[in-house]
Amino acid sequence: MSSVEQRHGRSSARVSGAITALALALVAADGPQKPPSFVNDVVPVLTRLGCNSGACHGKLAGQNGFKLSLRGFAPEMDHPAITRDARGRRIAKSRPRESLLLTKPMMRVPHKGGHRLVAGSPEYQTLLAWVAAGAPGPVAGEPATVRIAVEPAGRSYRPDERQALTVVAYDSAGGRRDVTRLALFKSNEEGLASVDEAGAVTALRPGATAVMALFQGQLAVHVVTTPYGHKVDPKVYDARANFLDDHVMTRLRELGLEPSPACDDATFLRRVSLDLTGALPEPGEVEAFLADASASKREAMVDRLIGGPAYVDAWAQFWGELFQNRVERDGDKRGRKGVRGFARWLRAQVEANRPWDEVARDVLTARGPLSLEPAGGYFLVNRKPEDLAEAASHALLGTRIGCAKCHNHPLERFTQDDYYGLAAFFSRVKLDGKATDEGPAVEVGVPVRRGGRGGAKADAQKVGLTQPRTGQFLPPRPLDRSDVAPGDGRDPREALAGWMTAPSNKLFARAVVNRVWKRFFAVGLVEPVDDLRATNPSPNEPLLGALCDDFVTHGHDLRRLIRLLATSRAYGLSSEPLAANAADRTFFSHYLPRRLPAEVLADALTHVTGVPEPYEGYPEGLLAVQLPDPKVPSYLLDTFGRPERVTPCACERAGEVTMPQVLHLLNSESLARRVAESDGRLGRLLASGRPDREVADQLFLAGLGRRPTETQWQTVRIALAAPGADRAGVFRDLAWAVVNSREFLFGH
Repeated sequence: MSSVEQRHGRSSARVSGAITALALALVAADGPQKPPSFVNDVVPVLTRLGCNSGACHGKLAGQNGFKLSLRGFAPEMDHPAITRDARGRRIAKSRPRESLLLTKPMMRVPHKGGHRLVAGSPEYQTLLAWVAAGAPGPVAGEPATVRIAVEPAGRSYRPDERQALTVVAYDSAGGRRDVTRLALFKSNEEGLASVDEAGAVTALRPGATAVMALFQGQLAVHVVTTPYGHKVDPKVYDARANFLDDHVMTRLRELGLEPSPACDDATFLRRVSLDLTGALPEPGEVEAFLADASASKREAMVDRLIGGPAYVDAWAQFWGELFQNRVERDGDKRGRKGVRGFARWLRAQVEANRPWDEVARDVLTARGPLSLEPAGGYFLVNRKPEDLAEAASHALLGTRIGCAKCHNHPLERFTQDDYYGLAAFFSRVKLDGKATDEGPAVEVGVPVRRGGRGGAKADAQKVGLTQPRTGQFLPPRPLDRSDVAPGDGRDPREALAGWMTAPSNKLFARAVVNRVWKRFFAVGLVEPVDDLRATNPSPNEPLLGALCDDFVTHGHDLRRLIRLLATSRAYGLSSEPLAANAADRTFFSHYLPRRLPAEVLADALTHVTGVPEPYEGYPEGLLAVQLPDPKVPSYLLDTFGRPERVTPCACERAGEVTMPQVLHLLNSESLARRVAESDGRLGRLLASGRPDREVADQLFLAGLGRRPTETQWQTVRIALAAPGADRAGVFRDLAWAVVNSREFLFGH
């Protein structure tokens, strides 16, 4: 028996004849029996068998002259492809059992796709009955699947425990049916839970993930939670700094994960300085913080750092990446001057702590001229309506809709119509190419009724785009398919911005909260951080929901959000894992170390050496975090993963450790010169006449935020006491060792 036959649990040889006869009899009989629906029965079978998958006939060019829409998103195209293309040879209406649609996947005829269909199976019966009924096409007005549900929606497992899922489809006529056998299943994380073709889930190891079910473009998930099972003293979860900790500690208790103890003060100061400001604290700041005996000094330090010049620089750069502020490759009429103007505008928004929804609306509706409205530069790097729709939804909603440009989204409910409906909001946008002293502007056609009045570029043409597959003209429509039509005399983007930033649009808050969370905790509450979808739920949904609700309730206040994260108990935990939580990278039982971002690392080297890195076209002393343009030449920044800002995807910023990075720090002549510079930090320390121990302390405090351990100091002292030792050379080696240490290169 083949694997396909085993999957169906029976041998085709014993039942195929009887089932075939029964199917034909049902089709031929005069009675209420209806032939299978092409849309609701046949297409789901083809999807279940993999015929219209991206690896087979659903790929862009099809397979061996036979092309189907991916997972059946366009049945009006699939029906003629099956019944008419290739002279209709795939369907034999007079001899249904001889149809290639049946014989090839059964391997009665050679088939490169292998054995996919078992004679006598329900899938075989459906296809056979459909062919025997004359292979009818889509029927206008027939009930369509509007949603599916997975039962159960989630549960707690023990390792190796199994659960059979049931998938129920609900249609537009109020009907429901069990479609488990026709659904596709996929685990979001195969290492945590597996799922077979029949929908049987097996928990593999502790953690949480989701199993996705797909049927006719509708999706639902089953949440798998497998506790670690450690015996933990309940008292370790009691300490909380704010409501964020309520949700973190509750989740850790549910999973049996013990949180690591709090980090020491020196570690906290270095950590929070890097995360809030992108800069290391000065040795004097470290010493003062360590000497402070007040119980609230950590909260006080957070309050002192938030809003300062370094904070503003760091977060302006953060949002500059999100809005792709860069010089465009071709035809960027604003040049570096315009990029700097947008960077200054973003800096002003951070400095004023403008609500995030207002910032987003200003960018989405900017016009210019760019000297007066620099945010209009966003429409220079994303010019086409489709590009703007993809970039805006990705940056501001954390939603990747690009797949829906060519076919319905395979992991979301978005269709091609949804994609072009969103892009239609930008259909009137173009760049005004007129050269003026104020720079280019964004030109927008404003719709008005014929004979009515409107603003600049008003006209009576309809706003919208033509969907390329169907040829249908689509007016603007947001992704939730609500009625948000731009009114007469209004810029269509205003309607989009209003919908996108509305409190009712949960994705808007989730997107920014998740990005900011990752800035502090190394991983997002949802990963990838900019892939928010129903089929990718957070392992701690109550926490994400509570943070979003608080963010919206308090007027999209970014500083409040940032303060909540930085003052939480969870943020202040040690990066040293316990034996029982070492495997956790999801639930924040300990702080997760990460390599410093490229710009932060470059500025940290400037901080330790006391000698700035030069940047072409910018004044001496400018920090990397202050650079507005990612195209400023810098081997160090490129080597350590500076993003190009071609897309708003967080994946552009590389955070891994590579051999070129290690070799650059080990062998950089430029770095060696900066360490030895007489006007640098070390040169000034040596010239000050300070004792050797103080010089060593200052280098450690500058780079690592702490003094050397006694063992480390004894190593330095022995080197200094060696016959013929070069004092300056020993301390140059010490400074080199500090900046090449893992402790320096990582936030921890």
